[in-house]
Amino acid sequence: MKIVVLDGYTLNPGDISWSGLEKLGDCIIYDRTSLTDTDEIISRIGNAEAVFTNKTPIHAKVLENCPNIRYIGVLATGYNVVDVKAAAEKNITVTNVPSYGTAAVGQFAIALLLEICHHIGHHNQAVHEGKWEQNDDWCFWDYPLIELAGKTMGIIGYGRIGQATGKIAQALGMRVLAYDAYPDMTLECESCQYADLEEVLRNADVLALHCPLFPETEGLIHKDSIRKLKDGVIILNNSRGPLIVENDLAEALKSGKVAAAGLDVVSTEPIQPDNPLLNAPNCFITPHISWAPRESRQRLMDIAVNNLKAYIEGCPVNIVTVK
Repeated sequence: MKIVVLDGYTLNPGDISWSGLEKLGDCIIYDRTSLTDTDEIISRIGNAEAVFTNKTPIHAKVLENCPNIRYIGVLATGYNVVDVKAAAEKNITVTNVPSYGTAAVGQFAIALLLEICHHIGHHNQAVHEGKWEQNDDWCFWDYPLIELAGKTMGIIGYGRIGQATGKIAQALGMRVLAYDAYPDMTLECESCQYADLEEVLRNADVLALHCPLFPETEGLIHKDSIRKLKDGVIILNNSRGPLIVENDLAEALKSGKVAAAGLDVVSTEPIQPDNPLLNAPNCFITPHISWAPRESRQRLMDIAVNNLKAYIEGCPVNIVTVK
């Protein structure tokens, strides 16, 4: 079997091994492939039977010009880079990698929150710049510090990652209000309850987004939903950038309606220089790295290899189906 990896660098910049995949066939690994040059994508796939992609799009034209493809493995959970319907029409199996980054993404959501609460990076820099040693008092802080115990975290999307974030929030003494289309009532306890979306919006001191990007969730956080939030709310998003209407969030940050935002995702990635959030106050933006600890990437690699192995053995797993 000929295997092509179109954009392997993000998953593996050199600190983990491709050997598991290489054992399954003749494997060609490209660090990067153009996201916009369809001819390059087609050329690199060539006569390969199995193709792996992270963000390189595989749409109908690519499939038409690469007739040997029988399997597409997405090196991520989200699979919108593949035209799944066109693949299904050609009997091409498409798989993704669910659940590999649950712990890492939940941890990162809390890391964003703690940075907002304590400005650790800023205060570390201040110490190294000599501000502490020059201070008349035995301590100083440049920003208000926030204690989370007793506050309410509203979580929209209470699947695996939402639950991981909620578990840490509860450990910090927070109450969790969760909204999910498919609630698991066994998760309710004194410090965690389900609520409808309106109640979550009204009561959250911290609002964390952990829902997938579907047409019904795109632009979920906009000027009208922000109006329903508490004054001084903190918003976290390390799920999908288009869940938020960025102009509306920027305005809410400028007005103080939203005290701060911690974002690991934006609507267009890499971020564009005209993104309004770049000039919004108290907006902490990281470059889509919640998923990227080595442990998480190794897990992704292992699952991706197992996905292809299961396909070869005739028992495919983690299949993406047309909705």
